[in-house]
Amino acid sequence: MVSRTTPMLPVDAAWYHIDGPANLAMVTGILLTREPLDFARVRDVLLHRLARFDRFRRRVVETGLPIPTPHWQEVEAFDIDQHVHHIGLPAPHDQRALLALVSDLASTPLDRDLPLWQAHVVDDVEGGSAFVLRFHHCMGDGTAMMAVVGELFDTEPGAPLEREARPAAPDTSAAPDAPGASGSAFLPAFETVERSARAVLSTISGGAGALLHPGTALEKAGLVADGVAMLVNELLKAPDPKSPLKGEFGLQKRVAWSEPVPLDDIRRIGACAGAKVNDVLVAALTGALRTYFGARGVETAGHTLRAIVPVDLHQRTSALELGNDFGLVILELAIDVEDPLERLQTTKARMDALKRSPEAAAIRVLFDIVGRGPKIVEDLAVDLFGSKASLVLTNVAGPREALYLAGVPIERLMFFVPHPGRQLGMGVSILSYRGAVSLMVAADAHLVPDPERVTAEFTREVRAMLTRAARRRPASRRRGTSRKGRATAGRSQT
Repeated sequence: MVSRTTPMLPVDAAWYHIDGPANLAMVTGILLTREPLDFARVRDVLLHRLARFDRFRRRVVETGLPIPTPHWQEVEAFDIDQHVHHIGLPAPHDQRALLALVSDLASTPLDRDLPLWQAHVVDDVEGGSAFVLRFHHCMGDGTAMMAVVGELFDTEPGAPLEREARPAAPDTSAAPDAPGASGSAFLPAFETVERSARAVLSTISGGAGALLHPGTALEKAGLVADGVAMLVNELLKAPDPKSPLKGEFGLQKRVAWSEPVPLDDIRRIGACAGAKVNDVLVAALTGALRTYFGARGVETAGHTLRAIVPVDLHQRTSALELGNDFGLVILELAIDVEDPLERLQTTKARMDALKRSPEAAAIRVLFDIVGRGPKIVEDLAVDLFGSKASLVLTNVAGPREALYLAGVPIERLMFFVPHPGRQLGMGVSILSYRGAVSLMVAADAHLVPDPERVTAEFTREVRAMLTRAARRRPASRRRGTSRKGRATAGRSQT
């Protein structure tokens, strides 16, 4: 008996095909606990909750004529034990040993004959445990996986294993105009672009900010046209120059994570410049990369370093609906600016400009188009776009309250974003959890054998910015200070 297959949405198919020869589109999540996890209980949680998502019980097959395209196929004899593994951390059972283990897991391809995910419960991690979850990006993006976090983890230690049933997610795996669905496998080019644009515009009108949902169809069409024009302008730029993030890639990866940084400290830094939390975090990362490049002999004066940044376009109606729905923009990092607070101001200005940009919508349309064709066509587009940047940078807002897995409190929650294709040497992810933020780096082991230096420099950069910010009054307070007060403040600083 042949299992039922459902065609992928084109944008998910694009992410399925985006794997490079060495850089895989695989997300790796990790959590740490101070208390040991009970493997049997964790397995039960995964069986009852994670397997509720259709995509965690479906593998990917390529089928159809004249060009095979990715489809979801039900695994009739789904076996959770093929996906959940129990291992012990080798001696000396410390963070260095854990980093080596996670680096090896992040370098190992998933079995394409199975649903594209795998979990490991790791014992003997400094007296506690680690839980590592890997999945292919075609299953969902960061926003979608926050929905998985909401299903998998609890907000109290004694929560029952079985939860109240939620409405089933609508099956959005198939689009009426997707290759392999009903109708012709080839659509006229204009019709394909038109339908793709309509899909992304309906998303934009629901949730991408005031500028990105004008009222009339004419304005929306103009928005996509503006986005395409901006995208063309980006593609005409010279590629990022040679750096420690550019070169020949291997399959082996290295990962590292920073110490948790209090969000209150990030807000204090931002207050002195009228900057948002994201502005501060990106500026701190830029300073860390500036120091790292300098230590590797790269002259940063006049150096161009760009990051590909995802922009969330989700308008999900069900917690159990996964998938990818985001655009991409190219951010030029202020790596050539020496002063930390001046770097923050420059970063803020560039990020503000991107927030007003329709470029993300244009990229979302592009993914919808290339996801309908063969991988060789997508590779050409990905190589061209990826050559303009050197790294992927993503920031996901995580849970504010403490979470529990199988009754055990989660101390830290982190994830590593992939840097797929053949042009990007590093993936940087930022995640907040319980009032603190962590920066994670996954990089090609040959190009960046020491990513822990980047995460350490990030922490030092935040401290330096905090010290500098403490010498300044917030912009709002300066505006409200009287002339006499300003004179007094000036004398006291000298």
